[in-house]
Amino acid sequence: MAASTPATVALTRARVAFELHPYEHDPANQHFGEEAVAALGQDPHQVFKTLVVQLTGTRQPLAVAVVPVARQLDLKALAGVAGAKKAALAPQEVAERTTGYLVGGISPLGQKKALPTWLDASAEGFETIMVSGGRRGLQVELAPGDLLRVVDGRMAPIAR
Repeated sequence: MAASTPATVALTRARVAFELHPYEHDPANQHFGEEAVAALGQDPHQVFKTLVVQLTGTRQPLAVAVVPVARQLDLKALAGVAGAKKAALAPQEVAERTTGYLVGGISPLGQKKALPTWLDASAEGFETIMVSGGRRGLQVELAPGDLLRVVDGRMAPIAR
């Protein structure tokens, strides 16, 4: 195994089949999803980014949205499925403190605090997808259903 992160530990514990895809991260590059797509030669619709979102008007103030690199998170759609009045991207320090990961390496898996998680419905079109493996320069490939099972997540159309 090329790397052990809380994300890969969570997958191993759950006995989920996954494949690691490490790549050389350029510290000057702040476009993490696009960098992973280019470095690995992958389809930007099949590589997903993990975003931490603040919700207003719900018991749970934070949630996780997992959307394709090629698309943007539809905050209104996420608020709707989360039963919130409003959704906004969480500040970087909140995202990092809550998940235990650095921005650019936030994985939906193995987070410090389990948050409600939504995966964009476009993932259904793929046998496998890629998400962050828990550090910059590491992607994990797995079946969308396995991701949802491990994070106790839900699928919904949350990208535009």
